[in-house]
Order: sequence, then C-alpha cells, then structure tokens
Amino acid sequence: MSVHIPFDNSYARLPGHLFTRLDPTPVRAPHLLALNGALAAELGLDADWLASPDGVAMLAGNAVPDGAAPLAQLYAGHQFGGWVPQLGDGRAILLGEMIDRHGRRRDIHLKGAGRTPYSRMGDGRAALGPVLREYLVSEAMHVMGIPTTRALAAVTTGEVVLREAPLPGAVLTRVAASHIRVGTFQALAARGDIAGLSALTDHVIARHYPDAGDAMALLRAVVAAQARLIAQWLAVGFVHGVMNTDNMAVSGETIDYGPCAFLDVYHPDTVFSSIDRTGRYAYARQPDIAMWNLAQLASALLPLMGADRDRAIEDATAAVRAFAPQVQAEWLARFRAKLGLAVPQDGHGALIGDLLARMAANRADFTRTFRALAEGGARDEFLDPAAFDAWEADWHARLAQEGATPDTRAAAIAAVNPAVIPRTHRIEAVIAAALDGDMAPFHALHAALARPFDDVLDARPYRLAPLPDEVVPATFCGT
Repeated sequence: MSVHIPFDNSYARLPGHLFTRLDPTPVRAPHLLALNGALAAELGLDADWLASPDGVAMLAGNAVPDGAAPLAQLYAGHQFGGWVPQLGDGRAILLGEMIDRHGRRRDIHLKGAGRTPYSRMGDGRAALGPVLREYLVSEAMHVMGIPTTRALAAVTTGEVVLREAPLPGAVLTRVAASHIRVGTFQALAARGDIAGLSALTDHVIARHYPDAGDAMALLRAVVAAQARLIAQWLAVGFVHGVMNTDNMAVSGETIDYGPCAFLDVYHPDTVFSSIDRTGRYAYARQPDIAMWNLAQLASALLPLMGADRDRAIEDATAAVRAFAPQVQAEWLARFRAKLGLAVPQDGHGALIGDLLARMAANRADFTRTFRALAEGGARDEFLDPAAFDAWEADWHARLAQEGATPDTRAAAIAAVNPAVIPRTHRIEAVIAAALDGDMAPFHALHAALARPFDDVLDARPYRLAPLPDEVVPATFCGT
C-alpha cells in the first residue's frame, strides 16, 4: 500500500487467548459510500487516499496495511441478564491502533468484516441499513459532546447478506478509544485466568485511567465514567436498546449502536428494541442496568483485590453502590441546565420530575419540549397546554431568583438542548433511499445533525416530530 499508517498495537501484545489473529474476509466489489474527512484529519490520515481504490480496499477489508495486527477480540457477557460464557467479535476485526494528532490512542475497527471463531453460526457480515444507522447516530452523539465510538467510513461490499430479506452488505470503519468491555473481564474471570485478568487490568489502567493504581481504583474510575455517560444519554433522550455487559465499554464511550433510538414522545418506560419484550432496557431503567453491569465488573475484578476476600467484596460493593448518587448528581446537573437553572437549589429535582411527569401524561415530544423552553411554544407540545402552564409558573419563579436576562437564559438553554436529533423515522427514510441507490438523503441528514444546537434554516425540517403514520415503534440490531 502506498500510504504508511503508524500502527502501534498494544492490545495485540496482551496474552494471545484474549483474541484470535485473522485477516478480514475480502468482499467482491467494495464501493465507498461515506467518508468522515474531519475524523480522518484527527487521525492524521489522508482523506484523499482513503477515498482512492487502495484506501477503499483497506476500509472494506480487502487489503491489510503494513503494521496492522488484525484480530477478533474475545469477550463473554450477560445478555438480557443471562450468562453467555463466550461471545467475542463475531463480525468485526480490530485492524490495529494508532495515535491521533492529539496524542490519543484509537482503535481502527472493521464491522462487518467476515466470520470469526466467535460468529456463533452468524455470517460475520453487516447489512447496509445498520451501518448507516450507526454512522449517523454515533456521529450525532459525538457532536452533542457524548463520549462515543466514531464512524470513519461506510463501504458497500457488492455482496448480499440474508436477514429477513436479501440486503446489500456493508462494512463500517469504527474508531474507538478501545473496544474493551465489561464482558472482556468477565471472560477471563470465568475461566479463572488470573494472569490474563491482571494483564488486561494493567492495560486498561495504562490506557484509560492512568491515575488508578489498582483494580479497586479502576472499578471506581469506570463507575464514575459510566455515571457521566448514562446521565448524558438521559439528557438527550437516548435509548441504547441492548445494554448487555458485552455492550458496555470500560472506556466510558457509547458502543454498539444496534436497536438504539431517541425518544419522540416522552415516556420513561419507552422501549425500542424489538427483542426487549420485558422492558429491561427501557429509557428510565438505563441507570439501574448500568449499575447491574458494574456489579458484574466488580465480581470479575475481585481476584485482583487482595487476599482478604470479605474486605474486597465490601469495598467493591461500596464502589458499585456509589454509582447511584453519582448518576443522580450528573442527571440533576444536566437537567437543571436544560431548564436554564444555573444555581443549584433544593427543589430543582422535584421541578424537573414534575415536568417529565406532565410530559409523559400529555405525550409531549422530549426534544421539542426542552428546546422550546428557549424558543417559546413548549405548551404546544402538550395535549392539554394547561398542564404546562401550571408547571411554567413554578419554573418562572425559580428563574426569577437567579436574575439572568431572558436573552442570556434562552441562549444557555439552547446551548444544551439540541434542536436536531437523529430521529428514527428520518433514519429509516435514509436507509430506504440508500437501498434504492440514493445517498442524498443520508448526506442531507448528516449535514443537519452536524450542528444540533443551532437554528439552521436547512435543518428545520429535521426538527419535526414524526406524523402518526411515520412513527417507528421498534428497531432491530441488524445481526
């Protein structure tokens, strides 16, 4: 290949039973659909080269660049609460790691790269629709300031994958701080591999939490990172959809955008995933599930927490229980800002909870209601506008205590409440057009999502809530 990529593959230097070395499976006719030039620049990669035939060959998995160390990662996990002792990258290959222009270590990862030893009867491929969904949603999360994996490129394969129907195949090039999951630790702990568990722990500390001196400190750091992340999800109405332990990254990034979605009408029990029949991963249950997942991480790390097991269990339990007040504090800070309240006071939590309860009872749109607190017209989102009026009087009384000017307050509210989010009905329309060979709707939506907090004229159609016949009640993971 004509361009040198400065790989430095630290994960590949860990014990070999953490992964299987193998190359991506080549595809028939790769074609570039979307390339993230800004992210390429961050990585120090030449976007023009990535768009060239040699670059597209790499993005599709048809060519492995010098210095790469392709591998599929092993992990286990609890899926919907049920233990699965071996999962792993069933359709993804970690090409390698590189240091970006800001000195950050980043994984370069191909999703849809073919079968691996962890495919569990799957075809190892990805369909076009889920690739475009992850590209749009992950990049939208990034510009909203939420830690996330990123999308570098989407490439079609010229091959068909079979799901409910034959669909065009595609490969997503994903970039992440790492792809190490709670389930990675679980896999080693379940095998009694203390040496491997220790090596992985040291690797994660050095890579993500250099101030953490041991396994207990690492646990506390991951707890804090997840508290921040989950509160950020809730603040924008994001529902991950499948918060299995193998889908929780210890780096604190959002990972694995499968049946994810953003709220339209607000209700705390909203579920999108077509396979979540019990509501385990509903919008408002995400903090509880995150805490449950962190308890599984704590259990996996116990062998590294000293010879006094009872003391280790006590300390680890305290570390996990600290998640609840941390995520509550993070949630309160973010929702207080969404209301334009700058000075913490008693009663703010009740004020926020009252608004959310009224929104749920009146089928108010989550994003549009909060944005309208800055722009006016929030009452129009309620079936009974009087329900908003009653709350608004209390809100205005709280605002009056702070003394900010209306313009200053409106600007502060607009700065944290997005006007444009990747609404599911818009994404489904993009996918339908792409399946017909038209990528213009994808690029238009991507452009609108790039400035979520601005009142951009061209983006105003994307601010609209779905009409009744446009509502998408369920989403799918694409495997």
